[in-house]
Amino acid sequence: MRALVTGGTGFLGSALIRELLARGYAVTALVRTFERAQRLPRGVRAIPADITRPDSFRHALRGVDVVFHLAAVTGVGIKPKDRPRVQRINVEGTRHVLGLAAAEGVRCIVHVSTVAVYGDTHGQCVSEAYRPNEPAFQSEAQRTKHIAHFEIAEPMQRSGAPLIIACPGTLYGPGELAPFHRLLRLQARGRLLLMLGPDNARSWTHVEDAARGLRLLAEAGRTGETYHLCGPAHTFREFFAASARAARVSAPLLWLPSSLARTLAQLLEGPLPHLAEQFRTWGGVTYLACSAKAQSELGWHVRPLEEVITFV
Repeated sequence: MRALVTGGTGFLGSALIRELLARGYAVTALVRTFERAQRLPRGVRAIPADITRPDSFRHALRGVDVVFHLAAVTGVGIKPKDRPRVQRINVEGTRHVLGLAAAEGVRCIVHVSTVAVYGDTHGQCVSEAYRPNEPAFQSEAQRTKHIAHFEIAEPMQRSGAPLIIACPGTLYGPGELAPFHRLLRLQARGRLLLMLGPDNARSWTHVEDAARGLRLLAEAGRTGETYHLCGPAHTFREFFAASARAARVSAPLLWLPSSLARTLAQLLEGPLPHLAEQFRTWGGVTYLACSAKAQSELGWHVRPLEEVITFV
């Protein structure tokens, strides 16, 4: 099979490309620069392109069997001056990639969304049928991914496009450089004594399990459907306790309450909105979803936290 991947140099995109190559796929990756192309494994065809400029990658879609659209801004702590760029990439870029893939006759398009598009699930582990009434977004990336999911991808599904939506949970694993994972590496050295927000909870998914799920969607998923690729739900306190056991170090000695994060977010909203965004995501928020559909239809399974949190 011939696959085209956007976002192939990112955390999940890199794992997906490794998964596809191991299964004999011919992989093409859209990259923003030649420098990023050097990060790709041997055997991957790299095409410099900008997903906000459709003419830059239209030719790359011809003859492709499946498109995996992962390119997005997902970080927390976006400064106001960068919000238009996030909108262009997450919303307009998605519109261009999915729309052109459908126009070029690609038989399977996998749009990689996130469980966070639902907003705070308030402790509920939701299914694919869940629709929040008035979601409160903790970050700009989350808000724009919500638009891409519900205002672009889902309407395309209803219009008959061969599109599957994948919603991974919170990803972890080797190679991630996000601030949260830097905290894990700090803990592995026995230097993480203080943490914030013990009752925040996520559906934790190892990046390799998520990549395997994306491949299975292309091979056995039903177009027009959404699938959660989510691991088990754990609070921050539980997650850091498991990583401490894996690293044979002490877990954080003191946990500050999530209410403090909410207070800091309110205080910083005016002068430092990007920092307020970071604290909002730690203010007792849960992003939880169940993956029974992917398990029953695809035979996908996710490994429990204790088995794979050895990377720290």
